[in-house]
Amino acid sequence: MTTAPTASRTSALPRTTTERRRATVDWRLRFGFLALIWGFSFLLIKVGTGGYAPFQVTFGRLLFGTAVLAVAMAVKRERLPRGARTWGHLTVAALLLNALPFSLFAYAELTIPSTLAGICNATSPLWGMALSLVALSEDRPTRVRVAGLGLGFLGVLTVLGAWQGFQGLDASGTAMALLASLSYPIGWIYVRRTLAGSGHSNLSLTGAQLLLATAQLAVITPLFTSLPGSFPMIPLLAVVALGALGTGVAMLVQYGLVAEVGPTTAQMVTYFIPVIATAAGVAILGESLTWSTPVGAAIVLAGAALTQVKPRMGKRG
Repeated sequence: MTTAPTASRTSALPRTTTERRRATVDWRLRFGFLALIWGFSFLLIKVGTGGYAPFQVTFGRLLFGTAVLAVAMAVKRERLPRGARTWGHLTVAALLLNALPFSLFAYAELTIPSTLAGICNATSPLWGMALSLVALSEDRPTRVRVAGLGLGFLGVLTVLGAWQGFQGLDASGTAMALLASLSYPIGWIYVRRTLAGSGHSNLSLTGAQLLLATAQLAVITPLFTSLPGSFPMIPLLAVVALGALGTGVAMLVQYGLVAEVGPTTAQMVTYFIPVIATAAGVAILGESLTWSTPVGAAIVLAGAALTQVKPRMGKRG
């Protein structure tokens, strides 16, 4: 999935003894690998939608991502969670964290560059901060965080060229990308409130969540698309890579990092994703780049970083 972990997201789920074991590959290498595959996800979406409908791209992404997690669960002898209530909450989480944002990004990239989609994805911590004003009492904002929120949205306006009246910008595509980014913190707030302390491992919950999201797209996709008349190879390979690497493997690496170095360090991958997405879009897809895009992206990332600053004990601001 094209979301990076945050403290509020990953702390909602329990860590088992197995998940705390130190991996043999240095965490910095895995951190870089995670940033790379998530950064390239937006390019892969763009290539995939060049040959298949957005819902088909999303369905393929979820299908191959679920397959990777199924193999990981079999190797580790993990079982799917039990209980109708848990599965009910996971169904909602699957919609908010996978099916909906993945589909929105796929539709958005029909009309906006992958570089812009990657930058919109970086606004997720800003949305999370805004939602924390009313949703999570333990994350009440400090002055620094509120300043970060304002700075971040100033960066968004810079990326979008607000002073030019948003000329040349596809409003619907940009709105879908921003809504996709908003869906992630909503989903994680829901997970934090409903699945924290469930007793199931991260791998078990994530595997079930992706399975449910795949089932959701299996129902939706035939209703809005028809079976492709041909299967162009390059877009198909892009979808396979997007699912297997950008979703399945990425989730395994993500939770391994959180278990080893903690959510605060692991969440820093968020700030590398738009940089890689922009570089990939410009270098490989030949997407245009004006000065406002990197400058605005830097402002967005600075604001997002400020929203994650933890208050000192006994102080606010």
